[in-house]
Amino acid sequence: MAQIEISAKTGGTFSAYIARPEGVSKENPAPVVIVIQEIFGVNQNLKNRCDELATAGFIALCPDLFWRIEAGINLTDQTEAEWARAFELFNAFNIDQGIQDLNDVLAYARNMEDSNRLVSCIGYCLGGKLSYLMSARTSVDISIGYYGVGIQDLLDEAKNITKPLLLHIAQEDEYTDKNAQKLINTALSENSNITIHNYPDMNHAFTRIGGTHYDEHNSTIANTRTLEFLKNHNG
Repeated sequence: MAQIEISAKTGGTFSAYIARPEGVSKENPAPVVIVIQEIFGVNQNLKNRCDELATAGFIALCPDLFWRIEAGINLTDQTEAEWARAFELFNAFNIDQGIQDLNDVLAYARNMEDSNRLVSCIGYCLGGKLSYLMSARTSVDISIGYYGVGIQDLLDEAKNITKPLLLHIAQEDEYTDKNAQKLINTALSENSNITIHNYPDMNHAFTRIGGTHYDEHNSTIANTRTLEFLKNHNG
């Protein structure tokens, strides 16, 4: 697998990890999935997720969205120092600028020689929120969000969602309380383009392998639903 450079319309370039399926080419193109980072940057967990998606037949891109703050962030969730740095980056991150950068990634993905022009996004934590906003603000074909933080404050954007969106919500999420979950479920259930799966007893980041709240059983369920959603809506 490799790293590519993407040009930002506002100037400059930023990197993205890319994983491709075997045999993909101009003559045999594949759909693209943009994998949107958590607060830890483009780390090994997300690279592994890209590799899994490539095995499933998708070109997977994971862009460095913290590049405007510090390029090449690669943290784990294993030390207090890394958590502290991750939250510093989260607090400094500009959401609207992040969506603009992701829209540049979307344009890049549609124009890749071996892309079939169908582009989806999958995001985790911060990325889950960004996936939701991608579905509301851009032309991305499919969006999937895992335990997105802060979606309850952006529900007015749901009226702009006209393409498939899948959300995985952890019912014991320490960053999204029960009231916020109720607001999200109630408001978004009115939009037929949105599918929501709630996971009882699951805490934030229950699919992050090696994390405190990782749950293999529910992670497998969520990832299977994600893959089915992608395949169903990619024709």
